[in-house]
Amino acid sequence: MSLYDIELKTIKGEKQTLAPYKGQVLLIVNTATKCGFAPQFKGLQKLHDHYKEQGFAVLGFPSGQFMNQELEDNAEIAESCELNFGVNFPLYEKIDVNGDTAHPLFQKLKKDARGVLGSKRIKWNFTKFLVDKEGKVVKRFGPNVTPEKIDNEIQTLLGQH
Repeated sequence: MSLYDIELKTIKGEKQTLAPYKGQVLLIVNTATKCGFAPQFKGLQKLHDHYKEQGFAVLGFPSGQFMNQELEDNAEIAESCELNFGVNFPLYEKIDVNGDTAHPLFQKLKKDARGVLGSKRIKWNFTKFLVDKEGKVVKRFGPNVTPEKIDNEIQTLLGQH
């Protein structure tokens, strides 16, 4: 199954797929507004703003699987992201990223780009998956890799290097 065929729901509950992003470079991130890594929202927004006209998007997927560091309500999550971090990149409904209830998108991302020592499991919030214009998952970045450190790889996939 293609990344573009997987059904999703936006943070507002609207059903969609990633098909509108075909031909774009994507950075897909599992987020949490109460996490110590939450300041990365600002860096993610900066990347989104800087490259969106060139065919790039950051997509945020809130998850409360790591010490419940995400709000319960999708509307509250959206409000917190916007008010506290200035986020206007696309956010999707709160999902699970690990275990039997992991969203199919994250099942595919984890299968296509394994973590340290070949593990599939996502270890923490703000794990990032870089996807090329053809929908291929090219790399996984751990939570400690700040958005700024991914800049060169985004430029390469956009054909700027």
